[in-house]
Amino acid sequence: MDKKNLLRSKYFLYATEFFAGMSVMAIELGASRLLAPYFSSSQIVWTVIIGTIMIAMALGNIWGGRMADKNPDPGRLFGRLLIAAIWIAAIPFAGKYVIAGISLAVAMVVEKNFLVWASLICCLVIFVFPLMLLGTVTPSLVKYTMEDLENNGEIVGRLGALNTIGSIIGTFLPTFVTIPAVGTAATFIIFSSVLALLGILYFLTVKKKLVKCVVSVLLIGIFSLSSVQYSFAFWEKDLSYEGESIYNYLQVKEDDSSIILSTNVLAGVQSIKMKNADLTGMYYDYAMAAPYMAGIGNQPGADILILGLGTGTYASLCTKYLPDANIEGVEIDEKIVKLADTYFDLPESVDVSVYDGRAYLSTEKKYDVIMVDAYQDITIPFQMSSVEFFTMVKDHLNEDGVMVVNMNMHSSKEGSINEYLCDTIASVFPQVYTAVLERGTNIELFASGNPDMLAVFDQDRASIADPSLAAMMEQVSGRLTPEKGGNRILTDDKAPVELLGMKVIDELIADELQYYKEIIKSGDWEAL
Repeated sequence: MDKKNLLRSKYFLYATEFFAGMSVMAIELGASRLLAPYFSSSQIVWTVIIGTIMIAMALGNIWGGRMADKNPDPGRLFGRLLIAAIWIAAIPFAGKYVIAGISLAVAMVVEKNFLVWASLICCLVIFVFPLMLLGTVTPSLVKYTMEDLENNGEIVGRLGALNTIGSIIGTFLPTFVTIPAVGTAATFIIFSSVLALLGILYFLTVKKKLVKCVVSVLLIGIFSLSSVQYSFAFWEKDLSYEGESIYNYLQVKEDDSSIILSTNVLAGVQSIKMKNADLTGMYYDYAMAAPYMAGIGNQPGADILILGLGTGTYASLCTKYLPDANIEGVEIDEKIVKLADTYFDLPESVDVSVYDGRAYLSTEKKYDVIMVDAYQDITIPFQMSSVEFFTMVKDHLNEDGVMVVNMNMHSSKEGSINEYLCDTIASVFPQVYTAVLERGTNIELFASGNPDMLAVFDQDRASIADPSLAAMMEQVSGRLTPEKGGNRILTDDKAPVELLGMKVIDELIADELQYYKEIIKSGDWEAL
């Protein structure tokens, strides 16, 4: 097929429109997964990604239309597709280093809205150029496919439909197929190859720029090989596991004393297994106070529900210290549940459901203890932070039941996310107490409708035989502080948990970097 027939048949141009639309959406979803381990996948980061992509596409539309009018040679469009393909293939190879460098630079100069600025600059540097090139596709193809003005509306509508259909497929395919099956890096390579194939087919047909085609194949091949052992945490060595699910980036690390699951590459421990089977020294230990506040420390057949099971740290502690209790765990991420069996020895007695935590409360069953430990990157999912949600939890507790909530972002500033959660929960439960951990940034919140909750706690924990657990419960008792509540109420309609969480992130980063900033200002490099 010669150049004239290739363009006149329009099928190839329609295919170009279809796959370009598919690739844009696939890159958008890939961008969210590339950024998530560093900046989270919160609504804030999604807003930055979508906004950046729309800017790039708008610039590409304008540029592509002008280029098509100025020089209607289709070779220019397919040459741009080759360049875009090479850039996209390079993203997994270079993107993580770019993100790390930009994050460090932004953290050193920005004191507020770190997530916004760092993710925005990363998106601008990494994704604007290739997406701007893809933005030139539609106006260019309108030029090449239009033969007269009689059917111009039909042609434009057909191109728009093909782009939309491609975008729909490009939305579902990475989320449900390529990213869970082969990972983010391979997803970039797959769609890079699709774009490269379009350009190569065109140039092979017209027998031009064959050297450029060969170079493109070689470069994409090199980037593909470099991405085979792709790692978000490129500075980590000897990880037991690194992978991705529909919901999370997942990393399992092991040392002499523990096995840890992280869903964030930079910081955070989502689950931990102590190899000596003792207490963890983390918030899970404090949460063990809830069964004793509910008076079920020595009660056979007690029911405990964990919303946000993870790999089962809290479930394992409950199994160890409350062997007669019935424990149910709800975890939305099926891959995490599989990791729980593979690496963390989740007890077989724990009844696990792969389900959304709030949706699980549609059942009629009631519990003695409900642990809420569901986190999405930097904060609690908004639907599990509202008055409506905590009312559902209260309705699923027995008369003297206790809810325990892990709050992982300690802040000394007024109006923090934890204050909002405390006020919200206090509007539902008459008895609310918090305990700030001795180490770390977590706070455990205990809530109940029982006015004698603390008296029950004192009585029930007196019978604890294990000395380490007894000492831990004594520590929790000494750190309990009543929460009277206020007017900072989160609802299903209004729960800005991401913005509140971002403020705490800014505070934590500022505290961590202050030491290094002082060294840089003083020039005392030996202090490092």
